[in-house]
Amino acid sequence: MKQSQTSRMVSYVIVLLMLALYVFPLFYLFNVSMKTQTEYLLDPVALTEGIRLENFSEAWNKGNFSQYMWNSVLYTGMSTLLTLMLSIFAAFPLARRYVKFSTLIYIFFLISMYLPNPLIPQFSLINNLGLYNTQIGYILLKTTGTGIAFLMFVGYIKSISRELDEAAAMDGSGYTRYLFTILVPLMKPILATGIILTAIGVWNDIIGPTIYLSDPNYQPVTKGLFTFYGQYMNNWPLLACGILIVTLPLVVLYVALQRFIVGGAMAGAVKS
Repeated sequence: MKQSQTSRMVSYVIVLLMLALYVFPLFYLFNVSMKTQTEYLLDPVALTEGIRLENFSEAWNKGNFSQYMWNSVLYTGMSTLLTLMLSIFAAFPLARRYVKFSTLIYIFFLISMYLPNPLIPQFSLINNLGLYNTQIGYILLKTTGTGIAFLMFVGYIKSISRELDEAAAMDGSGYTRYLFTILVPLMKPILATGIILTAIGVWNDIIGPTIYLSDPNYQPVTKGLFTFYGQYMNNWPLLACGILIVTLPLVVLYVALQRFIVGGAMAGAVKS
């Protein structure tokens, strides 16, 4: 009993330490966002003297987030949707071994995740295809790398019984219909995880837009953060507000999908 209580206390202490590591930076960021530039320069770590919500409005207008936000929503939404669809179509036959050399193909996908990003060949290809500085080109570029979502889908589909495939085939279900009417509903938990991970990668990308999108009208929301950097001085309170503005949509997305992640149940499926 004493050993169990001691282990529980150690677990609580570890959880509280981990919580502090995550919460303290967010608290500090919010505290800085409530300050004026002068107040921050006098004492960066002191508590703010008041709540200045007008800082967010000023940061929104100065960073031109109204235009950048819609661009990021377009890039993230389309890239995530196309990436998940490609991942499902590729993961199902490999997980079921319906294609030859499925294990070898899976290994190639796995190896590609550890290779460096080929920026020069990608830039040359995008430029030769006439897709440089276009929204379609950038969306296609962010869609080509299925990333971790594909690997997770393969592992999850392997846990779904093959009897479902056979039953659907006997009922006359086609390939595409089976994927989207039977398989996809069973994959809600892993789909939610794939959506979040893919969306985070596209939303927070700053290297890609800097290289492939030279037109300011096509820039994503992360580009707006550069507005608060100066040659001799940075506006740290407005920069903190901008970071919180950029982060908020991802937090809302996670809150909306967390019940699928926590649930993790395959209701109605037969586990092999």
